[in-house]
Amino acid sequence: MQTIELTMAQALVRFLMAQRTRIDGREVPLFPGVFAIFGHGNVTCLSEALEAVKDELPTWRGQNEQGMALAAIAFAKAKKRRQIMVATSSIGPGATNMVTAAAVAHTNRLPVLLLSGDYFASRAPDPVLQQVEHFGDPTMSVNDAFRAVTRFWDRITRPEQILQSLPQAVATMLDPADCGPAFIALCQDAQAEVFAYPARFFEPVVHDPRRPRPDLGELRQAAELLRMAARPLVIAGGGVRYSEAEAELSAFASRHNIPVAETIAGRAVLAHDHPLNVGPIGILGAVSANRLAAEADVVVAVGTRLQDFTTASWTLFAPDSRFIAINAARFDACKHRAQPVVGDALVSLRELSAALGAWRAPDGWRERAAREYAAWNAFVEERTRPTNAELPTYAQVVGAVNRLVSERDLVLTAAGGLPGELCMNWRAKAPDSFDCEFGYSCMGYEISGAWGAKMADPSREVVAMVGDGSYLMMNSDIYSSVLSGHKLIVVVCDNGGFAVIDRLQRAKGIPGFNNQLEDCRIRELVRVDFAKHAEAMGAIGIRARGIGEFEDAFRRALAADRTTVIHIETHPRDWTEGNGAWWETGTPMRSPRESVQRAFAEHLTGKQRQRLGV
Repeated sequence: MQTIELTMAQALVRFLMAQRTRIDGREVPLFPGVFAIFGHGNVTCLSEALEAVKDELPTWRGQNEQGMALAAIAFAKAKKRRQIMVATSSIGPGATNMVTAAAVAHTNRLPVLLLSGDYFASRAPDPVLQQVEHFGDPTMSVNDAFRAVTRFWDRITRPEQILQSLPQAVATMLDPADCGPAFIALCQDAQAEVFAYPARFFEPVVHDPRRPRPDLGELRQAAELLRMAARPLVIAGGGVRYSEAEAELSAFASRHNIPVAETIAGRAVLAHDHPLNVGPIGILGAVSANRLAAEADVVVAVGTRLQDFTTASWTLFAPDSRFIAINAARFDACKHRAQPVVGDALVSLRELSAALGAWRAPDGWRERAAREYAAWNAFVEERTRPTNAELPTYAQVVGAVNRLVSERDLVLTAAGGLPGELCMNWRAKAPDSFDCEFGYSCMGYEISGAWGAKMADPSREVVAMVGDGSYLMMNSDIYSSVLSGHKLIVVVCDNGGFAVIDRLQRAKGIPGFNNQLEDCRIRELVRVDFAKHAEAMGAIGIRARGIGEFEDAFRRALAADRTTVIHIETHPRDWTEGNGAWWETGTPMRSPRESVQRAFAEHLTGKQRQRLGV
């Protein structure tokens, strides 16, 4: 057997470079790049291996390990899980900085390969710098924290262990059912050791997307259930996007006359003006979709994990409604006693359509859906209409961006009030033009994620919409984008603090406390000039007042050759509301405040509508 002597770090890099995938019929690298911040634990061995191949496998330097991993996650989302970025950190705080990002990837079922330095397998120099010691378990390090937030976890203590570990990590990240982050801890001495690796370990491998077909029995039962429906509704989730099933979903809905609602992750799988689109569903949803959900007798959930913001904490649906769940993951397909169809979304929709034959839902139901959606669109039109107000609403800023972007451009957000305002008020001009990370709702994803999304497709504009709270939490990848030449447009909607949490707090009868800057324990109220802050990082900074100035600023940003940050102050309490959805949050059962007592009475009313897993 032919062998090649390499350090473990060199072998790891060579293996990653041998992995290939196909996108639109073209063979491309499965791992097109690495995000890295080097420190002790990954700088003397892994960086040596990466430097030698820097032209074939580019390494990008971020400013924060969490930001790098978030950029990698957004890259994978933009590539529909067909390509995977690597993020590497040193031992200690560099590693734990990535734990939050790992949770984002795990929650959203997105692949990213995380490589972190670890202690010495020999333990000879222990305890090393930044090593956290566990008195009763010397095998434990901070890297064990990743066990809870990754799909695959391993620690390499001997160089030959990567022969088994790396293929399993790749298989996990590419599995449509188990897809998520893979983490590998690299002991420092093991990285440096030389081993005679089998040459065939480094032979190119082309990975084609797996499309598991559904069980024929499950398919038959789903078709029988759907044929009995008088008021069916499809809920399209992010799995539709990752299966590249947008066209198949459109064909399925059109052939069988079924309205389609979108989850947050599934937003823009259909264009806004698709004749069977009824808008987003749930807490951040449209009245049209929510009303139809309340009357639907059969709900076909495609590629969604049915989180509480989609189901309104399971109060959205009629008590006797039935579910068909099409999902590559068995875990998701079996929720709430749904009729499972475990399989790839594209293949399952195609085969379910064939099983249904010429069956179509009643025209009256489709016409009812169209009327509801038209009313919702009129409401959105009014909410997003330009204004001369000094403090525009989030919805009006969203409307301005929506009017000015092209159908290929991507708008991206994650936390605070913008997910709701974007999900409800955004009118997608084309599929695949919207990214709202709301599985983990990670503050800080917005700018880092935009950097990764732009890296995935430099030909389109990427617009990150971020609140002042999220901006202050993580903004350094503005500098990363300037350094790397990946131009972004960052819109900072400044409403003076954590306004959406202040909204929730007040809705539960609690006075504003520690969320808005004016309600915090402060010496004096100082507002940040985000435009000047961005300029200090090499970006173009523009301060806009009102929608007219904002639209002028946005046009300048579109024409600019580098990242541009637009700072606009927005109204802190004017939200898009009234969609009829209820969200369960902890509400005090006892309080001397009458406002809290009223909130708890409303909480009990909401609980009465809740489905309990059946």
